[in-house]
Amino acid sequence: MQSKILITGGAGYIGSHTLIALHESNYDFIVYDNLCNSSKQSLKAVEKIIGKTIDFVQGDIRDRQALQDLFSTYNIDSVIHFAGLKAVGESVSNPLSYYDNNVNGTLVLLDVMKQYGCKKIVFSSSATVYNEVSASNYKALEENDPTGATTNPYGTSKYMIEQILNDLYTSDNTFKIAILRYFNPVGAHESGTIGEDPNGIPNNLMPFISQTAVGKREVLSVFGGDYDTHDGTGVRDYIHVVDLANAHVKAIDYLDSKQFNIKNSTFNIGTGMGYSVLDMVEAFKLASKVDIPYKIVPRRSGDIAKCYADPSFAKETLCWEATKTLEQMCEDSWRWQSNNPDGYNNG
Repeated sequence: MQSKILITGGAGYIGSHTLIALHESNYDFIVYDNLCNSSKQSLKAVEKIIGKTIDFVQGDIRDRQALQDLFSTYNIDSVIHFAGLKAVGESVSNPLSYYDNNVNGTLVLLDVMKQYGCKKIVFSSSATVYNEVSASNYKALEENDPTGATTNPYGTSKYMIEQILNDLYTSDNTFKIAILRYFNPVGAHESGTIGEDPNGIPNNLMPFISQTAVGKREVLSVFGGDYDTHDGTGVRDYIHVVDLANAHVKAIDYLDSKQFNIKNSTFNIGTGMGYSVLDMVEAFKLASKVDIPYKIVPRRSGDIAKCYADPSFAKETLCWEATKTLEQMCEDSWRWQSNNPDGYNNG
């Protein structure tokens, strides 16, 4: 039986784009997703793009029996673990749900992996694991910068999972683990048929901007105009989702390579460039040729002033770097949103 990569959360925004990148690199995979913040339509769209049927099982990573059934049925030799709740603001108001889904879910997954002798995992972590750095003496974040003094339960859940993975390796050094700390994914596949389609109110900036541009929202709320940044709005490292997807393929390659070293297996996945909210609004206006009305509203709980990566270690070790420009990020987001004003509910 041919070995497959298990993609948890593979119907989601980043997961669905990664399926295309894996297919282009001739990897075989199976998608496992509970569809709580994703749609089967994304998988149908990916099937059209890659020209083949996707193996899909609907299920929750907290469901031990369902995972055992999955590992019994398929020859799974590695896992890319996307599944989890991911909204900073929501995590502040509903922390128990975040710890249950993200931390408990990962524990169940790792336990089942160990039971079935599957010992390779690429984990979707986040820049939110880093300690807050004051905006006035900010420098690009490096992988060995301090982590753990997180500002919200979402970031704490990612930090806890990183610790669990490190402890797991200490207990069993036959595990091969890569941790990818994402910065802020934006954009969409160039076909305009898959993209970010959050259920309910978006948690990320780009869908807010694009939904305002397409007329779904009257005005863009900009959370905080009094940060210590060049225009008062929060600065982030925005990375095109296709670049991010390619990083996962490079990480899988790395786990299988002679170069793999657990001491060098945590990577910042960003561009190294910081853009403010208003920078993004202006870039999107240029790409869409649509005006985007906005209003400054109070800061969101758990947000920080600046956050951008030093991605040089990923370039050096994974031979990966972001290639897509801010203009491409905005153009691709606009193509997706204007083609699909109601997301995957269009058809």
